[in-house]
Amino acid sequence: MKRVMEGAHAVSWAVRLARVKVIGAYPITPATHVAELLAEMVADGTMDAQYIQVESEHSAMAAVIGASATGVRAFTATSSQGLVLMHEVLHWAAGSRLPIVMANVNRALGPGWNIWADQTDSLAQRDTGWMQVYCEDVQEVVDTTLMSFKLAERVRLPMMVNLDAFFLSHTYEPVDLPEQAAVDAFLPPWQPDHVLDPTDPRAFNQLSAPDVYTEFRHKMQRAMEKALEEYGVIDREYGERFGRSYGACERVPTRPGEQAPLALVTTGTTTSTARATQAQAAAAGTPFDLVKLKLFRPFPQDEVRRLLGPYRRVAVIDRDLSFGAGGIFAQEIRSALSSLEQRPVVYPFVAGLGGRDITPAIICSVVERALGDEPPGDLLWVDLKETGKAP
Repeated sequence: MKRVMEGAHAVSWAVRLARVKVIGAYPITPATHVAELLAEMVADGTMDAQYIQVESEHSAMAAVIGASATGVRAFTATSSQGLVLMHEVLHWAAGSRLPIVMANVNRALGPGWNIWADQTDSLAQRDTGWMQVYCEDVQEVVDTTLMSFKLAERVRLPMMVNLDAFFLSHTYEPVDLPEQAAVDAFLPPWQPDHVLDPTDPRAFNQLSAPDVYTEFRHKMQRAMEKALEEYGVIDREYGERFGRSYGACERVPTRPGEQAPLALVTTGTTTSTARATQAQAAAAGTPFDLVKLKLFRPFPQDEVRRLLGPYRRVAVIDRDLSFGAGGIFAQEIRSALSSLEQRPVVYPFVAGLGGRDITPAIICSVVERALGDEPPGDLLWVDLKETGKAP
């Protein structure tokens, strides 16, 4: 079934196809359209689910935690300040081993007040125990959301599906929506062993003394490690059923069968711009191979080493910032490559914060700088305007 829809509505349709039973969400720009369409679907009877109206994003996550604990498939959506308001209960969701799926529309954090694309909001939650994926286009949003439910339920960890504000959430593209019967065959109902049930009383999340707490964390880590394996299995299965798969990482060479002198690593919608820029850069004498990083948690270290290890130079474009350290994807990539005997030099660029455009010209300038004599450093700013004032 072909439809033209925006990225936010692609999430909603995937949630409907997944037969989610409980939705708890609080509207926040630019994620509001996700919840609005789901509320309409529930209200008009085209979706058999309960929509819970809550008073905040913290309450939204608390509501879906309660729903998931009873054994039903649950979903929420948020963005930016809403996501960081959830921070406390994100830990509860992961520590409770609940397979909640959440769409986060990546938006800059305030102040200054900003509603445009920036991935710092989700990356600030990287240590909460949530799995994270980043989407490039609207079709990928649909497919990734469906795969996320299956992965979350298989390893009993929550999953965050990230899409760039406006560049993706409000951009309309043609989408192939799978048939409901095909989705049902791929994603059967979730049937957990232990749930909250008044007819079979149990206690969950009680006080964990020092003699058991470490083991709980060890099991979560093992679940993350298993998720890395299961992600590939589920991605391949989805490809066999629906003709589309994405992998944890994707390498796009400038010339098939050849290796360029530089690999450029991107995430989200920046990847599409980089794809369109490859031919232009090659014609200008600065060819680069593109590596798209889709899966962030669990981090695909072995795949990163395999794809980037052969290069002498790697440039990373981060649409995020960890103050005092630099770009977060670049930090993770440097760490993964550090064990290699002959490791690439990593050039960590930060660009596009607060929704500033990452244009083909900017990507070409990043490639030129990484191929030039500039030292890699710990943080390389892109398109930075001079303010003429001290910090």
